[in-house]
Amino acid sequence: MWTVITTLPTIQKGSPPGYLKASGTDQAGLYPSIQEGDDKHKPSGKRVTFPSDDDIISGAVEPKDPWRHAQNVTVEEIVSSYKQACQKLNCKPMPKVLKQIQELKDLTQRNECLDLKGEKLDYKACESLEEILKRVQFKVIDLEQTNLDEDGASALFDMIEYYESATHLNISFNKHIGTRGWQAAAHMMRKTSSLQYLDARNTPLLDHSAPFVARALRISGSLAVLHLENAGLSGRPLMLLATALKMNMNLRELYLADNKLNGLQDSAQLGNLLKFNYNIQILDLRNNHILDSGLAYVCEGLKEQRKGLVTLVLWNNQLTHNGMGYLAAALPCTQSLETLNLGHNSVGNEGVHKLKDGLIANRSVLRLGLASTKLSCEGAVAVAEFIAESPRLLRLDLRENEIKTGGLMALSLALKVNTSLLRLDLDREPKKETVKSFIETQRALLAEIQNGCKRNFILAKEKEETEQKMRQSASMAEIATEDGTREDAEEEGASEVKVDGESKEEEGAGKEAQSSQSAASAEPHAPPPTLESDSDTEDEEEVELVLGVKSSFINVALCVPGIVSVSCGQDLEELLLEASLETGKDAP
Repeated sequence: MWTVITTLPTIQKGSPPGYLKASGTDQAGLYPSIQEGDDKHKPSGKRVTFPSDDDIISGAVEPKDPWRHAQNVTVEEIVSSYKQACQKLNCKPMPKVLKQIQELKDLTQRNECLDLKGEKLDYKACESLEEILKRVQFKVIDLEQTNLDEDGASALFDMIEYYESATHLNISFNKHIGTRGWQAAAHMMRKTSSLQYLDARNTPLLDHSAPFVARALRISGSLAVLHLENAGLSGRPLMLLATALKMNMNLRELYLADNKLNGLQDSAQLGNLLKFNYNIQILDLRNNHILDSGLAYVCEGLKEQRKGLVTLVLWNNQLTHNGMGYLAAALPCTQSLETLNLGHNSVGNEGVHKLKDGLIANRSVLRLGLASTKLSCEGAVAVAEFIAESPRLLRLDLRENEIKTGGLMALSLALKVNTSLLRLDLDREPKKETVKSFIETQRALLAEIQNGCKRNFILAKEKEETEQKMRQSASMAEIATEDGTREDAEEEGASEVKVDGESKEEEGAGKEAQSSQSAASAEPHAPPPTLESDSDTEDEEEVELVLGVKSSFINVALCVPGIVSVSCGQDLEELLLEASLETGKDAP
């Protein structure tokens, strides 16, 4: 990038009063000139001439290199520069920062993390950090609960933007960033090409700050994950963000929990967002006030998500059986939704009956969360009918419901015909029955359900091993075919050299054989379907069983609100090993 320096034109002799008079050298063609004709009183005798492009440019300045300080730098030099900056700014060096700098190993690549969580960062402390950021890049910069004010936040965000300092930035629990801080954050989001993840939980984004962030999100930048939980978005801020995100092509995960989103205007904005944006894969709306009326708007948008939304979390949104009708109508339309969490809503038996038909017609849902949804045995029977019909369901959460002997019996029978369900979450302790002998029956049924999940897991593992062997044998056949094709081509070329003028019939036959072999080697092999997994592990005494296979994207855990369960590229062998070595329990 070049900075061009030009010289202003000078007005020549004969110009209106008050203008500068041109020097004699100006008439050499370096500046525009106004020349007089023979008659001084005739304005038509004047004419304007301009110099060539080469003469206009009088010089150029190279742009500053943001990494001129990072070349051949050592840890000792970084520590020294940071201490000198602190001394100049009259602030104390942070021991936590010094310790992390001294532990840096490779300064030529991004280091893992600059952890400033809990430190009190005023403007001077933020300014001193530039001596580090201009020399080292990080994957994660954690600024959680650092008491940032407008000045400090603006300075830090400008540095992170200019030096491309982080791919993941955490600014959560900073309530005093203010308008100028959010303006600098928006500029950073728009300009940087490295920032992929921004966590702004519990950081208010109010009416006067939201327009800056909305303009940044309208432009498709590099940001893929955005956390805005408890940011005060209800009303105009959400309207601005949703309108901007309709045109965003890069954002993949949007977390809007705990924002008191209502069932009218806010839900209408979310529904419109889903109608136009097919790139968001995870939408987390837990702990809001969507209500049945708002769910109707969301489901209208969900109907358009044929290849888009993968995970929808509606945990604790005061939904009832009335709203399940809207969801049941939308489920057959969406072809991408794989995780649906309805936990902690008053769905009830009637709601599950409505939902069942939509789930059966959907055929894409892999994980269904119905924890604490006021289900009894009647609701469990409806769920069992869905399990028996589903060829793809991998995980189902039915904890904290009043499912007794009759419901467990239905679930056990469903698992005898289902071959896909790998994990069924149920309460560990049997529910109280009037007949004491039923408690032992419940324990036996729980064991049968667990064995059914184990059987499906073993079948899935065997199926994947078989398909892997088939892929390997197919690839070996392709290699052999390609080698054979090369040999035939070489022989054909040799025969053409040896026998000049060979008959065209034999040449044509050779080409036909070669083309048939090429077609055989290029025949597409359909990849086997990959099943998704959760990375949780459970004690074998519990009914919950950790089961899973390969996963290629981030899943929101069904049973834990707000907890993201990451499972990328793990195969069955690794997951099985984890399950045998670790024990754990899901958060409540």
